[in-house]
Amino acid sequence: MYKILAVDLDGTLLNSRKEIPTKNLKALLEAQEKGLIVVIASGRSTPGTMHIAKELQLEKFGGFIMAFNGGMITNCKTDEILFQKLLPLDILPKVYEFSKTGDFQITSYKDYHIISEDISNKYIQYLSFANRMEARQTDDFIKTVNYPVPKYLIVGDPEPLHELELKMRKAFEGKLNICRSDPFLLEVLPYEINKGYSLKILLDKLNLKREELIACGDGFNDRSMVEYAGLGVAMENAQQEVKEVADYIAKSNEECGIEEVVRKFILS
Repeated sequence: MYKILAVDLDGTLLNSRKEIPTKNLKALLEAQEKGLIVVIASGRSTPGTMHIAKELQLEKFGGFIMAFNGGMITNCKTDEILFQKLLPLDILPKVYEFSKTGDFQITSYKDYHIISEDISNKYIQYLSFANRMEARQTDDFIKTVNYPVPKYLIVGDPEPLHELELKMRKAFEGKLNICRSDPFLLEVLPYEINKGYSLKILLDKLNLKREELIACGDGFNDRSMVEYAGLGVAMENAQQEVKEVADYIAKSNEECGIEEVVRKFILS
């Protein structure tokens, strides 16, 4: 019996308008009424997921936000931070240097804002829209982001960004987790942090087993949790490497694949 569902947002729970389709929302509310624990498992910041958590009524039902690709887990009912891991501040100059080797932009979060040296960049604009967070310009990223953060992001066109990913993985091996969540979005995370790793921490705190977990995702950064879960679900629109480790392929995010999963494996 499945007791907990971890669901990615962009490309999974949400449609292309960054909204929860009515069918998905209805199914998740029904399942929570029957005792299902829902975890938002997103690369977004915690503030960037709050409006989704409210729609899902996670505060009422006792759900969780696992933000920053697993870098922070928050109990929505109590606002308690159950787990957090931050990047060491002294790593920023080295990461920043890599971000300046091509047509890329580095960004991170400050309170309820996205910080960037070029807020006109189309990928920064996308992040602002998706997270419902204002993008704020800075002339000096290193001086502005002078505090430990859960992650940095580097955005750019997919092909050169993939090349940068390979270079950074080699340079920071054993020190950082470097992965893409979207073809145009490179995540720079604390070492070992990923969605699968942090879901294990949450399950341990809740005295639940991985066999009781369903994890649904589509992006490169979802692979770890889809592979870890008792039932790993890839959306029809998922990256091929996510589909390869999934136990089940659901309909696409535009076709309400989450409703399909909830009704087939939880409510049936």
